[in-house]
Amino acid sequence: MITQNKRLTGIVLTVAFILSIPMVAMQFTNEVNWNLDDFIIMGILLLSTGLLCELVMRKVTNWNYRIGIIAVILFALFLIWAELAVGIFGTPFAGS
Repeated sequence: MITQNKRLTGIVLTVAFILSIPMVAMQFTNEVNWNLDDFIIMGILLLSTGLLCELVMRKVTNWNYRIGIIAVILFALFLIWAELAVGIFGTPFAGS
């Protein structure tokens, strides 16, 4: 049980660290311009990705399937991130 809590703590701390990067960058440059909505959406996206990967690590026993499923999850994260950032597909989510 303690190991599971350490992993969950690690996931939450990693998400907080990743979100602190644009927050710090906003203090030094005008090129990074995030508002509260951006932080909330990215926090949800990163946290859900981390928790999905954790679920896969707990439930899937075959290493090949584990790696494949996590690769698909990470690929989906990067596609959603790119869509929200620059609108590569032109969906309404990107503001196009």
